[in-house]
Amino acid sequence: ALPISCKPPYTHGRESRSVDPVRTHSSRRCAGGCNSKIILMILFRGTSRRLLFQVCCSLKQMYAGTLGTRLQMAHPSSSMAGFREVFAKAKHIAVITGAGVSAESGVPTFRGPGGYWRKWQAQQIATPEAFSRNPSRVWEFYHYRREVMLSKIPNAAHISIAECEARLSKQGRKVVVVTQNIDELHRRAGSKDLLEIHGSLFKTRCTNCGNVKENYKSPICPALAGKGAPDPETEDANIPVEDLPRCEEHGCNGLLRPHVVWFGETLDSNILTEVEKELDVCDLCLVVGTSSVVYPAAMFAPQVAARGVPVAEFNMETTSATNSFRFHFQGPCGTTLPKALARHETEIIM
Repeated sequence: ALPISCKPPYTHGRESRSVDPVRTHSSRRCAGGCNSKIILMILFRGTSRRLLFQVCCSLKQMYAGTLGTRLQMAHPSSSMAGFREVFAKAKHIAVITGAGVSAESGVPTFRGPGGYWRKWQAQQIATPEAFSRNPSRVWEFYHYRREVMLSKIPNAAHISIAECEARLSKQGRKVVVVTQNIDELHRRAGSKDLLEIHGSLFKTRCTNCGNVKENYKSPICPALAGKGAPDPETEDANIPVEDLPRCEEHGCNGLLRPHVVWFGETLDSNILTEVEKELDVCDLCLVVGTSSVVYPAAMFAPQVAARGVPVAEFNMETTSATNSFRFHFQGPCGTTLPKALARHETEIIM
């Protein structure tokens, strides 16, 4: 989804989804050189002080050019042989993925100049305010995305990650996937140890009772059948709210919403705690198909790199964080990743 400035109306121990905080003006900065006001907007009460400190350090490394003198950093290596040596020794691998890994499966990203659904971009529809104003339009948008995803399959990048996890688990090694994607392609590829920080297209949450439930119905409700066409000339269906997806819990019948993190909302603090634990102990980190601009996820890999752990970026282009990483492999993830994660000659076949 497209990054926008964070509106932090919710502070219930969860973190907010936002863009690069150091590009936002403020007069107050922390001792580490970071913008404390913006950091506090992003990191709410539920965040540990240790993570806050690490984030400040990571941001200082990533954006020293904005904050003062640019840090001199070596260019990352593109040596696959060098990466493979590190990979062979790693016991706990964290894989952070973004929209780029699913784009190769033909999944619309709704990014950039052409990233429109009808005449709106994602940040105009994927908000609590938009759902409050026009739940029919928002459900059309998500119904379209759900139906599209049912026709897509995991690509070579998804599969290589899942196969790597299964193979290394037999050797007492761990691979955990931290994904910003809501398409469940990692799950369908076979990944088991999976943290979906932005939720899932195929889960719903009741706006009345709060119940979260998997939902793979197609269509999700009769009124949405055939709706959601993305063409700019398509008129809104204006489905009555009582005909939109409803909660099936006994005696509830509340309006359902997609169980995804919308712009201006906050990420689940429990999931972020799990992410923090994984990043604290991993001895190799892969960043796959992410632009490193959506926060707080953009902080994850630099946080790992800041403690000296090798980080390898697999992407179609360089990002603002590339020079803080040990490795960078440019090109389609479905081409570069299978080579990187293939069985190493030192592995014991089981």
